[in-house]
Amino acid sequence: MGTPPLTPAEPPNAMPPPRPGWWSRNWKWFVPVGCLTMVAIGAGFVAVIVYAAAGMMKSSDAYKLALEKARSNVQVQQRLGTPIEPGFFVSGSVNVAGSSGKADLTIPIKGPKGEGTIYVDATKFATEWKFNRLDVGFGDDPHRIDLQQPLVQDQ
Repeated sequence: MGTPPLTPAEPPNAMPPPRPGWWSRNWKWFVPVGCLTMVAIGAGFVAVIVYAAAGMMKSSDAYKLALEKARSNVQVQQRLGTPIEPGFFVSGSVNVAGSSGKADLTIPIKGPKGEGTIYVDATKFATEWKFNRLDVGFGDDPHRIDLQQPLVQDQ
């Protein structure tokens, strides 16, 4: 009789293979989540800037005066109906330094009958706004209502 065949056996005190690190186990979900988080933070930052800028423009006297003139104009009321409400996305710029300033705004407005846009070009001097141009347009219609012209009354 001979000696039995040797079977491979684990050597005594053998260590199990090392466990992969955290990055090796988790990179497949961490990379997309991390990228999406950065995109969301960037989009949130842009949204805050846009909201703050729109809020500053809406708080300006030029914006308030232009909106009030549009709301009180009979022709605009006939075209859009009442009440006339401002839209959210005001665009343009308002720069005020002390008693002088400049405003160039595009203000969307809407009423029960339709939508329009107030176009404002104004200058502030000695705390008073003077409108160089103030009219309301309606989509593709080339006819605009000049809010600075007095209404002609039928007699």
